[in-house]
Formats: sequence, C-alpha cells, structure tokens
Amino acid sequence: MQERMMKDMGVNLQEMEEVESVVLQTATKDIIIEDAKVTSVEIQGQKVFQVVGERIREVQREGRAEILPEDIQLVADQTGRTLAEAEEALRETEGDLARAILMLQTK
Repeated sequence: MQERMMKDMGVNLQEMEEVESVVLQTATKDIIIEDAKVTSVEIQGQKVFQVVGERIREVQREGRAEILPEDIQLVADQTGRTLAEAEEALRETEGDLARAILMLQTK
C-alpha cells in the first residue's frame, strides 16, 4: 500500500544492490564509503541517492592540483624567475602560491 502511494505521488524508490563502495572526490581527498548501501529515489524527474555505510576512510589526493597559467605568471612576476621555474615551484607546492613564491625567493 505504501509503495502504491509513493508511485501515485511520483516517487520511485530503488535499492542499488550491486554497489560495493562509494567514492566522493574533493580537490584534496577521496572519501571512500565501503560496504555501502545505496538507495536511489526519483521524485518528479530528479534523482537523489541515499548512501549508508559504516566503514568510511579518507585518502589524501596528491599531485592533482590544477596549475593555472595566471598563477604561473604571478609567481614568475613576483620572483623574477622564468615561467618554467614558476610552474615547477607550483607543482612542488601543489599549487600553493605563497609557498611557491617563498621557495623561489629563498633558492
């Protein structure tokens, strides 16, 4: 009866049994939910996922910082170094502008 009422309201609920884990990716880390139970709820064309899990772990992401051309130019301008040196410093500092500038100024 409850299922019929939900269908009448345009709500479709489905458990996704094949899911083993869920990974949420941020700019700096991955959040991994293991042995996840995922339920998909569709309401008026919009899908919502409910994730439940007891084992959650975080993994830091390395070397994924995007180095923007304007950041390279800024570091080069501030330090008097070449664009290549500025880019290398930004990669070594994972995109941290202040650390890259300080690093080049102290070399």
